[in-house]
Amino acid sequence: MFDGSLQRTALTLAVGTTGAFALTFVGFPAAPLVGAALATSALAWSGVKLYLPNRLRDVGFLIIGSSLGSGFRSELLGQIGGWALSLILLCLSIFATVVASRAILMRGFAKDRETALLASSPGTLSLALSMAVSGRGDATTVLILQCMRLLILSAVLPLGMLLLGVEAGTATGPTETLGLVALLGMLAVGGAFSWGIARRGFPAAYLLGGMIVSAVAHVTGIVHGLPPAELIFAGFCVTGSVMGVRFTGIRPADILRLFTASAASVGAAALISMGFAGVASALTGLPFGQVWVAYSPGGVEAMAAIGLALDFDGAYVAVHHLCRIGFLMALIPWMARRQG
Repeated sequence: MFDGSLQRTALTLAVGTTGAFALTFVGFPAAPLVGAALATSALAWSGVKLYLPNRLRDVGFLIIGSSLGSGFRSELLGQIGGWALSLILLCLSIFATVVASRAILMRGFAKDRETALLASSPGTLSLALSMAVSGRGDATTVLILQCMRLLILSAVLPLGMLLLGVEAGTATGPTETLGLVALLGMLAVGGAFSWGIARRGFPAAYLLGGMIVSAVAHVTGIVHGLPPAELIFAGFCVTGSVMGVRFTGIRPADILRLFTASAASVGAAALISMGFAGVASALTGLPFGQVWVAYSPGGVEAMAAIGLALDFDGAYVAVHHLCRIGFLMALIPWMARRQG
């Protein structure tokens, strides 16, 4: 930490927290997450090198996952089977999003087939980059388009809901705060479980692990309550700042060069997800806003955090985004082989 990473970590957290407080002050939806993401991204675009240690990032994801898990109750287990139609429509939405985004990037912006496919994969940044680095497509273009998609969706989705008059959720999870012993115990077990599944290559491991441990603890009645609001706010700040850190080292000229392609691809993805969410909401009777967040093709950590911040059913949102990641882990390699 004596090579300047400590100072860069402090700067990243300070800027992210400032952005989070600023948007909270003006009443922006999902303000801590969006504010931290926008503030750190703007600083990274200016050429400042930002940094967050992986362990700090994992702690932020663990906190968000633990908060999501507190929304699981024993009666929810009976509802999961009823989400089958919603999950089927989600998979159709994902496939339509990948096909449409790939076509836009290829025909409208002259990207090669492999770059367009990997850049269109909504929410599997690590998979897309690993495939690009191994020789499939332009890794720099894939990285920029994926990061821009995450940032644009995270900022525009809450604002779009506000402008469209979509009401916030009314989730009925616990309102009390966990005691210190219960909180530390749940985070310790969640961290250990997350570390184990991360070693096995699970995507979004710390969010998934924290959510599973918290859900089991709440369903079985071992604990009941949320992490302190200040800790959840910090988790939002870290999660948002992770998006900004990803732009470190990317030239502003490259971002500007690909901005139009990003906007076009993300716009199509947002409209497709909104359309499928409308159909799913009409067929299932679930709130449109909740389904739209669950269908939005962003990063699983960011979208789950937005669902939590907007007080939607955390169990529903998290299960759908984890299903989306699993579907994409099978879909993208299959499509790459077919077009190869």
